[in-house]
Amino acid sequence: MHRPWSFPAIVCLLVPHGWAGAQTPGQTGGKSVQIVRADSAPVIDGILDEAAWNLAGMVDDFHQIDPNEYDEPTQVTRVYLLYDDTHLYIGAQMLDEEAGRITAQILRQGAQVQNDDYFGVILDPFLDRRNGYLFRVNPNSVRSEALFKNTSQTDYDWVGIWRARASVHGEGWSVEMAIPFKTLSFDPRAASWGINFTRGIARNRETMGWVSRTRAQNPGIAGTVTGFRELQQGLGLDVVASSSVNRSRRFDPVDTVRHAEPSVDIFYNFTPALTGVLTLNTDFSATEVDDRQVNLTRFSLLFPEKRDFFLQDADIFEFGRLASRGAGRGGGTGSQNGRPFFSRTIGLSQSRQPVDIESGAKLTGRVGRWNLGMIDIRQDAFENVEATNLFVGRAVANVLEESSLGVIVTDGDPHSNLDNSVAGVDFRYLNSRLPGRRTAEGEIWYQQSETPGLAGDDTAFGAGLAVRSNDRLGGNIRYVRLGEDFNPALGFANRVGIGDFSASVSWQHRPRGAFYRSLTFGPSFERTERLADGSLQSEAAGFRIGINGHAGDRGSFRCSRETEGLVRPFAIRREPDPAGNVVIPVGEYTFDTCRAEFTSGNQRTVAARIVVESGGFFDGKEDTVQAAFVWRPSSHFALDIGYQVNDIDLPYGAFVSRLGSLRSDLVFSATLSWVNLVQWDNATDEIGINSRLHWIPRAGREVYLVLNHGLNDRDRDGSFRSTEADMVAKVNYTFRF
Repeated sequence: MHRPWSFPAIVCLLVPHGWAGAQTPGQTGGKSVQIVRADSAPVIDGILDEAAWNLAGMVDDFHQIDPNEYDEPTQVTRVYLLYDDTHLYIGAQMLDEEAGRITAQILRQGAQVQNDDYFGVILDPFLDRRNGYLFRVNPNSVRSEALFKNTSQTDYDWVGIWRARASVHGEGWSVEMAIPFKTLSFDPRAASWGINFTRGIARNRETMGWVSRTRAQNPGIAGTVTGFRELQQGLGLDVVASSSVNRSRRFDPVDTVRHAEPSVDIFYNFTPALTGVLTLNTDFSATEVDDRQVNLTRFSLLFPEKRDFFLQDADIFEFGRLASRGAGRGGGTGSQNGRPFFSRTIGLSQSRQPVDIESGAKLTGRVGRWNLGMIDIRQDAFENVEATNLFVGRAVANVLEESSLGVIVTDGDPHSNLDNSVAGVDFRYLNSRLPGRRTAEGEIWYQQSETPGLAGDDTAFGAGLAVRSNDRLGGNIRYVRLGEDFNPALGFANRVGIGDFSASVSWQHRPRGAFYRSLTFGPSFERTERLADGSLQSEAAGFRIGINGHAGDRGSFRCSRETEGLVRPFAIRREPDPAGNVVIPVGEYTFDTCRAEFTSGNQRTVAARIVVESGGFFDGKEDTVQAAFVWRPSSHFALDIGYQVNDIDLPYGAFVSRLGSLRSDLVFSATLSWVNLVQWDNATDEIGINSRLHWIPRAGREVYLVLNHGLNDRDRDGSFRSTEADMVAKVNYTFRF
């Protein structure tokens, strides 16, 4: 254990202490604003015409963040701050000399608004410069919220209760926000919070803000708001009562089941910063369906969490920055391999079918310098797996200025009757104050699992260091080792018994006055070896160049040489008739491939993403085309069409993999929407239809009507037959005390 913890010393050598004090124009600590207590609450209608706003604390010294940090913004922004016993009120005026060009395409509540014009506020109620909230709103009054995790990353799946209304006028647009203190975790004795403001203009991809550094805004980069006193969180009790009526039908053999299910989630603040949640007869019937994926690797894919119970305070359970990694083609460390806890393993079978959760309890929050999290779930029996209890515990201490040291334990296996446990420790380093507007991130972690019947190497560890820059040289280096018998049953590990090394270097050029905004290029390398004999499992070495335009259009081109080593045959294509299977034999295969990608700015009426990839594939050839088009003729309607074709030609057989999707958003108002999604793939020859009518009369009150319908062409004769259908009506109502 002594070797991993030498990492802080290594970082200190790489990042001298004096660098942390380097000052930039956006250095935290230089800006503050005094908030004013309101005698009466303003009316939240998007029009700042109440007298109270004339007395409010005001911020107007915004600067440009992108494209040229610290330049004067092209438009003027003014922000006003008020509070009373129960709410924080924020008013903002976004003046715009071209008000007719304000972008406001998104009208569906719950959608992301970063491709529209928007205004946002960042709150750090504990003033610890590490954790916080992001609240955004667009000119259509569509709200978007997120939690910050690992200081600089955001989790947009979190849902908070708050109100906002916007109003567009001849001089621009304005917004009023009311954020209940019941929605936030904070210390009511604290007079000061961290705060920051951000504004985006979609037509020229300009962002501006109050405080920034290295073109970033997060709780570690913020100003301070002072003057809070006598804040009230009430009893700190929220009761979310739900009721659903479900009708399920199976067509072969025909069987229809009807049932009604009540459920309840109870939230209680034991302290202002420590929240307990109790869920009974948990119902996830209205959760969005997964997007289908094409998997041409021999490793399992990861599907993101979408269920509210697990998303609440999910940042506390993040370990070793494993969850922040992008997905790699080969399924290595880039695909989040080695996570000790991944909530998607709970309440879902390995085939992603829902499993009932009888009850669950969760405790999350902060005590002093500590971030604490515990989850205990009682999962019902399914198939041949008995009912079981599943537990996760996490504790993280804030150390240094922006870093953390934590432990995690898990117990239970949701997919078998075996016992399983994992214990781990991680150190995460962050320094966002390097000279040259660079940021250093590093991590080192160690885990050990215990599973009956597995007596081999059940340990895992990893270490990495990345230096990031928005306008110059950056890079990262990382090593991960997972033992052959490492088994995080409540986590995610699609490759074990491997050592994985990866490194990359990138240079970003951001000229002034050029036809493009930024140019990025550099090499990358990743090699995965089997621990048993040191043989090669996967290797990829490549060079990438990318260009970003001023209107959000971007393109990239990458060529790479890849090597795959197979120690057992790989069935890359399975057919109903085994004689039609395509199986790649044991051997080592080296091939070259190139990939070009173009994505247009999403603020456009018609936006597109096109990917073309061609080259070798094992000892054959692969040609891939992906195309996605979104048409938004108005804020009330959007049509999204996606299609992917993988044409594989191997000596052992040829096949074409196809995946298609069609999504339509019909948005009647900011509170009522109807979303339809149709997906099809020729690997399963299944069509999945998901239709969701969603009404949100007020934040914390929701009504769903959801239809799921599946069809299958088992005979592959072009005739699809219904296999199953479900209809769910569900109502959620939040009582706050």
